[in-house]
Amino acid sequence: MTISELSQQLKIPLNSSKKSSLTSPPPSTSTKMESLPKTQQPHKRYWRFSKQDFFPEPSFHNLGSYKNALSQTPNRLKNRLFARSSESSELVELKKESENEMKLCLTWWDLIWLGFGSVVGSGIFSITGQETRNDAGPAIVLSYAISGLSALLSVFCYTEFSVDIPVAGGSFSFLRIELGDFVAFIAAANILLEAMVGAAGLGRSWSSYFASIIKNNPDFLRIKIDSFVEGFNMLDPIAVVVLALANGVAMTGTKMTSTLNWISSIISAGVIVFIIIVGFVNGKTSNLVPFFPFGAGGVFRAAAVVYWSYTGFDMVANMAEETKRPSRDIPLGLLGSMSMITVVYCLMALALTMMVKYTQVDVNAAYSVAFEGIGMYWAKYLVGICALKGMTTSMLVGSLGQSRYTTQIARAHMIPPWFALVHPKTGTPIYATLLTTITSCILALFTSLDVLSSVFSFSTLSIFMLMAVALLVRRYYVTDVTLKHDLGKFLLCLFIVFGSSIGATVLWSTDAKGWVGYAVTGVLWLLGTSGMALLPKQRIPKVWGVPLVPWVPSLSIGMNIFLIGSLGKAAFYRFFICSVVMLIYYVLVGVHATYDIAHPDKQKSVIVEGKESSDQVL
Repeated sequence: MTISELSQQLKIPLNSSKKSSLTSPPPSTSTKMESLPKTQQPHKRYWRFSKQDFFPEPSFHNLGSYKNALSQTPNRLKNRLFARSSESSELVELKKESENEMKLCLTWWDLIWLGFGSVVGSGIFSITGQETRNDAGPAIVLSYAISGLSALLSVFCYTEFSVDIPVAGGSFSFLRIELGDFVAFIAAANILLEAMVGAAGLGRSWSSYFASIIKNNPDFLRIKIDSFVEGFNMLDPIAVVVLALANGVAMTGTKMTSTLNWISSIISAGVIVFIIIVGFVNGKTSNLVPFFPFGAGGVFRAAAVVYWSYTGFDMVANMAEETKRPSRDIPLGLLGSMSMITVVYCLMALALTMMVKYTQVDVNAAYSVAFEGIGMYWAKYLVGICALKGMTTSMLVGSLGQSRYTTQIARAHMIPPWFALVHPKTGTPIYATLLTTITSCILALFTSLDVLSSVFSFSTLSIFMLMAVALLVRRYYVTDVTLKHDLGKFLLCLFIVFGSSIGATVLWSTDAKGWVGYAVTGVLWLLGTSGMALLPKQRIPKVWGVPLVPWVPSLSIGMNIFLIGSLGKAAFYRFFICSVVMLIYYVLVGVHATYDIAHPDKQKSVIVEGKESSDQVL
């Protein structure tokens, strides 16, 4: 007789002990319900707004329990500082917080066009003319190639993680697994900041471009309030309306949003092909001479600026949880879209510099003026519509990706888990989408583009840099497996890579003359990366892995630090002010919520102590 047959005859569950099955009293109904997975518990209404939904953790049970939790803040901070999550927790346990699952509906085709739609916005039309005229000349094509390479390095890192851990959290989940809870919180805060600021910036850009088509004045549709501070005094209701509409579409369903995106993106791609063909047909190779009018320095200065034309691909990595075959579809979608975009950008830049001498390129409307120069006056409207479409799909895809970020952050209880709930019919996180929508609309209504862009840039680059670090940690460090002396060597090599990258960035930012400093920092970077390459790898990718590790992630670290260094002082000030606010929130709320979830065995004692404390106060 088999064990299962014996168990069935005795009516004893296989996972039950003899003692518990014979002597323990039957569990209460409430205990049974608590032990069930959330997906099997009695159906709850989606639209609910109780305190328990926002703060279910014992630390926030009452005033006494919160005071008790605050008294333990130093110990809890110490506990959470280096605590790392696990793949099973991110993939299985945290999903239960959403109560309903997201729908598996995306293929590699969807991901390629989601990547195209999120990245190809107005940047190529607005930045190319400025950088061609002022920094790179015809060599702007090399600037786009360099920036494309940098973006592709980050895409490699995202792809390996997304294939191994196909979850909605994207970089937040990846960093939480490899670099720990505290670093993940810093990333989470920056992700939320990026979501709000990036969406607001897109809304303002859409409004500016639309106003410029109607009348040659980007502020034509804005309302000026003289009593407000400069930079926050131009109200933009059009940006608010466009953002609300885009996010409304995203809430209705992932597949429908994806279908709308790829249809419009294919039309946009056709317009771009038309621009490239017309540019080459009417271009002159003589316009490409001199090719380096501003030298190599100009090429790299332009590369730092046009890099923003490539941002947005991380939104696609957040769709892994809704992808049918992650191991196949994500590499094809992410790497395929970024490779295609890099080629398209380089060809568009080359077409422009062949049509018009770089000294005559219009800074504000390069392509429109170039077409007017060859007698195609109507083409400027085609360019304008293409740019508007690009910004619209960027908002659509951005809304999808940002809400998935927010959902996983809420699943981890770093923000109220109410935002993690997924709607049973649409399969989308409506509350998370509303959070990013409302905040981005408020920012878009008041805040100018220059203020928004500097904050967004720092947040984005810092996350890309941390992702490269996380990939190196994933390959070279496994808890209780990696030897201490190997860990020490790895950390030393990583420190050298960081130090040399920062050194080269400082030299560049201060306009240091000569080659000695760059040679020293370059040699140090090579030594740090080579030392890492000689260490034994502790983990092999399950399905798809980044090639040439540690060289690819190490180069990604260096390039992202270099691009951070190209930002102005104001970006650093705003970033650090925002970080201080984030840390205050973490000390008062985040650390206690995550500590409670990580230590469920201590929850009852916290509630009891809090209740006793409350009784004493009363």
